[in-house]
Amino acid sequence: MLHTMKLYKEPFEQIKQRLKTIELRLYDEKRQKIRPMDEIEFTQTETGEKLRVKVYALHIYADFKELYRHFDKTSMGYRTDEACSYEDMYAYYAKEQIDRYGAVAIELF
Repeated sequence: MLHTMKLYKEPFEQIKQRLKTIELRLYDEKRQKIRPMDEIEFTQTETGEKLRVKVYALHIYADFKELYRHFDKTSMGYRTDEACSYEDMYAYYAKEQIDRYGAVAIELF
């Protein structure tokens, strides 16, 4: 099955270069349909460039705080010299959404 998602320039390029192998998302109804071996077509928000990747595994957590404990920051798209916090996800999702749906780490290959 093919799923579509949008990505900002930096995470798009990181996935394209295989530096970022974990995509962090809210585990909402859309993401609950994803299964291992499905494909995701990411669209870069500025240029419209598309990139298809396969899903290796899904790791489901109650919240991003729990998720962040299980993965190294570079696999999630942080630079080695960059601070990493689950609170960064509040820029994308409201706490109420996270409390309702939880979080998913989509492992790509």
